[in-house]
Amino acid sequence: MAHQAFVYTELQLSVPFDQAPWREVNRALLKQPGLRNKTWLAGLGNHSLGGLYTFDSLADATAFVTGYFPAEAARFGTAQTTRVFDATVVEEASRQMDSPHFGHRLEQRPGAFVYTEVQISVPFAEAPWRDLNPMLKRQPGILTKTWLSGYRTNSVGGFYAFTDLDSATAFAHHQFPKEAATFDAAFYTRVFDAAQVAEASRELHSPFFVS
Repeated sequence: MAHQAFVYTELQLSVPFDQAPWREVNRALLKQPGLRNKTWLAGLGNHSLGGLYTFDSLADATAFVTGYFPAEAARFGTAQTTRVFDATVVEEASRQMDSPHFGHRLEQRPGAFVYTEVQISVPFAEAPWRDLNPMLKRQPGILTKTWLSGYRTNSVGGFYAFTDLDSATAFAHHQFPKEAATFDAAFYTRVFDAAQVAEASRELHSPFFVS
């Protein structure tokens, strides 16, 4: 069965990743129903902790964000952000962008990740991804993008891998705001240091860190 959902999480805290209890957390995550993989996220400049997860089903993803993850955030004593995305509607668009979530094997380990979300409600079939993908492929340092379509909200976003932090930061600061402006909408961006999370992500079968 193909995976049907993505989940994005972020905790409102500041913990250098090498001090985070990721080994303990990984053991608990490996027991979560329907979890296929997780890519850990370490916030650039603020040391937030988060992740992008793949689940077998939207039901499994929803159970995770309403059960396990709020309890984990409470254990850390912090507020949280979670988002659930429908993976079934973004496959074609993501494959065009060489997404490892849909089978593409990266030849280069990423140096940075970027998460984006635009505050709109557009069924993904009506989103202009065919126009945007060629432009995205020309962005300096980009390796891949997994498109994201909000479950029950139809927000439009993405999870990108870049070769380095400079390229990721330039995209988040300069290029993506121009994209969001075409929708006449507010937006959300985050940049993460991928180099710090390779070991922890590999333990959870992240498609970005295949041995």
